[in-house]
Amino acid sequence: MANIRLNGRHLLRYDSELRSERDVQRNTLKNELGTIRKFLEFCIRSNAVEPAVALQVDVPSLSKDERINREKLPSERARDILDYLDRFKYASRDHVFAGLLWETGARIGSIRALDIEDVYLDEDDLDRLRYQEDLDIEESVLERILGDVEPPFLYFRHRPETGTPLKKKDAAERPVNITEELGSIISAYLNVNRPDQTDEHGQEPLLASAKSDSRLSLSGMRMRAYVLTQPCRMGKDCPHGRDPETCEAREHGGESKCPSVRSPHKWRTGSITWHRDRGWPPEEIAVKMATSVEMVNSVYDQPEKLKRMNNRRTFLDDLE
Repeated sequence: MANIRLNGRHLLRYDSELRSERDVQRNTLKNELGTIRKFLEFCIRSNAVEPAVALQVDVPSLSKDERINREKLPSERARDILDYLDRFKYASRDHVFAGLLWETGARIGSIRALDIEDVYLDEDDLDRLRYQEDLDIEESVLERILGDVEPPFLYFRHRPETGTPLKKKDAAERPVNITEELGSIISAYLNVNRPDQTDEHGQEPLLASAKSDSRLSLSGMRMRAYVLTQPCRMGKDCPHGRDPETCEAREHGGESKCPSVRSPHKWRTGSITWHRDRGWPPEEIAVKMATSVEMVNSVYDQPEKLKRMNNRRTFLDDLE
């Protein structure tokens, strides 16, 4: 077979087909063409193609709105999922995982990093804080603080030495309040359903894997987030007219093929929007979810404008 040397005509033909024959979003187009251009730049340095070839790749620029993915898990869907788990899979690992995703809005890396010792469900658990050397608080001051602290809450900690780092490192270490309802679910999970597992570092992960002596992997967490957002798995009819018995998205490894699924990032976006809808200030959300106020306002908060308007109705009293 004769070698075919890549030239500008090949790239223009591919670009034309990509733009016209596929239902592709501009941000996807930018990513695909940008990857090709980087590869061609490498090829130029390797003297594999002519320098002019890379100039034929027209990578589109994106507006701010186009750079932001507006997709999220709506609060109504999250409530349906949690209600189903509460009724049919109470205190299961999925129940705890879904509750953590929605209530804390944390990244899955942070949720994966949680150990049993990071869960504070009652007053007795506060004793562990008295021996946390990294708190660096004078004993008398700590006692006064603990006198006002009310469980349940979680304490996200950066532990790179045990394979459980936080994305923002030490800056992301923080305590996060959880509801009594979620605290009860976690308590029941720990007492009844959690596998008795210790990882290779001697830590006891909150979300333990039942198949290995370790914690649930990041890929496993993504897969569970997909499964939980498949309507047919949560007692709903398929909105896409598919037969669950033959649907490829019901096969192991194919969960993301369901059009209704939402990734953990979309759970986070939905959670932040839900917090804002409930009146949380962006500054408090930024602290709780280890992000910036700018990110909360410009990326994560994706409100339903009519709902947000209705929530502002209470402020009308201040105008009378």
